[in-house]
Amino acid sequence: MTLAVGTDAPAFSVKDTNGNTVSLSDFAGKTVILYFYPKDDTPGCTKQACSFRDSYDRYQGKDVVVLGVSADDEASHQKFTEKYNLPFPLLADTNRTLIKAYDVDGGGYAKRVTYVIDGNGKISHVDSSVNTSTHADDILAKIGV
Repeated sequence: MTLAVGTDAPAFSVKDTNGNTVSLSDFAGKTVILYFYPKDDTPGCTKQACSFRDSYDRYQGKDVVVLGVSADDEASHQKFTEKYNLPFPLLADTNRTLIKAYDVDGGGYAKRVTYVIDGNGKISHVDSSVNTSTHADDILAKIGV
């Protein structure tokens, strides 16, 4: 069962694609699209990531941040990012702390669930029925971008 709309988003601090520490608090005042996916460079996960890449210009300058999360490590994220020219960070949740905190544990991998977190750190939307091809457009429409 996913976390409910209106609840506080669990805080986190993990490494991103480039080894930088990323925390939810870094994005206070911004809308965060936190999307969980099972594995780098697999067909559905690639479609999903590329949908955000292809919509990147739509959410730039609008205080919207996209963060992808899987249990893959930084090296895997780097290869995935370079192969598909992803312009947003991927978070390496190798110990599955975020996956568990956001209740998307699929037994060793992340279930495909997206949380939209408002500028006050509250969950404002949850999508657990992801269409990987149109996901970015679906989420951006929900938040009015």
